[in-house]
Amino acid sequence: MFALIVVFIVCFLIGFITTMNNSMISFCSKAFDLTAQQGQYVNTAFYGAYLLSIPFAMLMSKIGYKGTLILGLGVAGAGFVINSIGIDSAIAAGANVYTVFLASMCLVACGVVMLQNVANPYVMVLGSPERGAFRMTLSQALNSVATTLAPLFITYVIIRGQTPEPKAVPGPFLGLGIFTILICGILVFLKLPKIDEGKQAEEAGVHREYKSSVFKYPHVWLGALGIFMYMGVEIGVPSMLPYKFRDMVGEGSDYTALATSYLAFYWGGMMVGRFLGAAILAKFEPRKLLTACLCLGALCIALSVVLPGMVGIWCMIAAGLFHSVMWPLIFNLGLQELGPHTKSATGVINTGVIGAAILMPLMGKLVDSTSVIVATCCLFVFYAYIIWFCNWGSKTGLAHQQD
Repeated sequence: MFALIVVFIVCFLIGFITTMNNSMISFCSKAFDLTAQQGQYVNTAFYGAYLLSIPFAMLMSKIGYKGTLILGLGVAGAGFVINSIGIDSAIAAGANVYTVFLASMCLVACGVVMLQNVANPYVMVLGSPERGAFRMTLSQALNSVATTLAPLFITYVIIRGQTPEPKAVPGPFLGLGIFTILICGILVFLKLPKIDEGKQAEEAGVHREYKSSVFKYPHVWLGALGIFMYMGVEIGVPSMLPYKFRDMVGEGSDYTALATSYLAFYWGGMMVGRFLGAAILAKFEPRKLLTACLCLGALCIALSVVLPGMVGIWCMIAAGLFHSVMWPLIFNLGLQELGPHTKSATGVINTGVIGAAILMPLMGKLVDSTSVIVATCCLFVFYAYIIWFCNWGSKTGLAHQQD
């Protein structure tokens, strides 16, 4: 039971750290006097680490699940400590503080990538097989709670009414680093079950002819592009929201704390949507549910573009309710009929997370050169591709094409 609790804490940390990073954008933009494009480099530094998904998956095959879990926590904890100490040192030395912040958060992200590769498998094996689905649902719920709490943590703990300036950025990152390293130390001495995927495949009794390499399955690559586009949708909304507030209240006002606090409603909507989605999936076919959520999410964004003030902002926030089930559905469509190639495919599809690293600065550039409305309209392109992948692209090359 104690081992499962520790792994649940890791699942919480993954969601908390990921959302906390994005929630820092508006404050950093004011603190470092950044353009919209420069502010989005926070996303680039963090999500760019997912380029290492495949190498980290290969590393996992060498050092095992527990070794990867311990290394991931150690790297993330070190990144937090470097963030706190490094920024203070950079300020004293008159160096570029923003670069230090980005580099340290990239290191934190490397740890998170490793953790994501191993957390879910441990949740499944730490307990009876019959309760595996329940434990997975609980871990996702904790992840969602973390993504909801992170913007509030930024607003009321890190920002806490401070004037946006470089010395206010580190906040309590040192405490987060020490806590993460403490969990890492506990895991070193904690006995965790060995995960033998080969044995699990034999016990499942599934026999099918597979291609020689995961790279020969086109739906895997199309799925990776689907995750790439999905990250533009999921992260695009909270990244554009501060600029919506800026346009509404005025450039000179302190809109950062207000915008960051409203991000909790977006991530909270995703949390509610995940619980509802789990119940709805029992009654509806996944492709139909994903298509419906994509259309409804696009409708929310369309309304946010044409409606003024807080009404438009609430429409944008409401999209989170429909974004909530997209990640697992897209991911699972990319993992169909792969058998022994499933682990390798997971690394390939995870690489698509770099979409947030690439698409967000491009949207930020559009905010600087045109308007937040034009940048927000990019989301419709992302929605369109995912709809195509859901209904057509994900069936490419499958032996048993699903209707």
